[in-house]
Amino acid sequence: MNSNSLKLLCLISIWPAYAWAQEKPYQDFSADVELEERFFFNEGLYEGQKQNYLSIALRPEYFVEWNNGRSSFKMSLFGRYDQHDENRTHADIRELYWRMVRDNKELSVGLKEVFWGVTESAHIVNVINQTDIVESFDGEAKLGQPMVHYSVVKPYGTFDAFVMPYFRTPTFPGENGRLRTPFLIDADDIEFESDMEEFHPDLAFRWSHFFGVFDIGISHFYGTSRQPLIKEGEAFELEFALVNQTGLDLQATTGPVLWKLEAIYNSNGIKDYTALAAGFEYTFGNVSGKGLDIGLLGEYLYDSRDELAFNSLQNDVFTGVRLAFNDMSDSQLLAGAIFDLHEGSRLISVEGSRRFGETWTVELEGRFFKNVSDKEFVHFMRRDSFLRLVVSKYF
Repeated sequence: MNSNSLKLLCLISIWPAYAWAQEKPYQDFSADVELEERFFFNEGLYEGQKQNYLSIALRPEYFVEWNNGRSSFKMSLFGRYDQHDENRTHADIRELYWRMVRDNKELSVGLKEVFWGVTESAHIVNVINQTDIVESFDGEAKLGQPMVHYSVVKPYGTFDAFVMPYFRTPTFPGENGRLRTPFLIDADDIEFESDMEEFHPDLAFRWSHFFGVFDIGISHFYGTSRQPLIKEGEAFELEFALVNQTGLDLQATTGPVLWKLEAIYNSNGIKDYTALAAGFEYTFGNVSGKGLDIGLLGEYLYDSRDELAFNSLQNDVFTGVRLAFNDMSDSQLLAGAIFDLHEGSRLISVEGSRRFGETWTVELEGRFFKNVSDKEFVHFMRRDSFLRLVVSKYF
């Protein structure tokens, strides 16, 4: 971050001190430490890549609330040290913001994480935060986004407006890292369509509401795209374009079935495109009276960019099963696969977690690349099938 951004964060961080001058606030401090092992089944395609990657991560979080809950401050930090990948050794401010609530209005200033979306296999409408690429393969981990966020709740829906003065450039895996392209991507060499580069102001708006069984969100984003585009005619050149993106997320709850849809239209200076993810989740509740919930998932994924997309979800089907045991240990399991309908590539995934005692959690994640076509973006990672084991201690 630049010096102006750091000054802004320092100003935001003094807000908790105001609480002690007014009243005794509610405070909460927590942290978790995780030990992670990633094991790759095959030797890497590129020199320097290993098969075992051991790392340790720390997530401290502080929250304070005062003025009868109308004012609050939150700080959430993250840091990881990785044994081999120098770029995966990194730190980030996930959230650092002050919030004020008055009647049906809310104002937040600082770094925040904002999530939009309803589907399981991809969150194409989720455009506010940049993906922490070195942290998670599935794009679930996000970088904190500097913003001013204003929200108002009306009988006819919730309106959210965002002003984002700074773009977070992602970090890509280093020379010894896995799940990378054959070309090392240096953030300093990434191109921007805007002459203002990271300082181009971004704007976003969203309206959300519910009607009977329907939950709906309509959004629009203008600014620097969080996902780079592969420039046409280049061997491998990435550009963060200025985009206008309109999105729709819709979920209908009909008994045991959730119907889900995410769709976008993205207008940019390289190649306009549409994308969608649509499907369902059918849940069998309390199977055999044992408290087990079984969810069956199916989704279709489409992206009109074809080979220009920075993903491999142009014409794919996702199927999966979710198990929630509803036990004291909060045991969960999600297994699924994405099938490319044109090229025949498959990505199989398994995610499970279980709590031990009051403060320990074990997570297991597996990603397996099968029959990957050389026309797919993930062809660069075809030898990167892996298992990830995480043991976490909460304080």
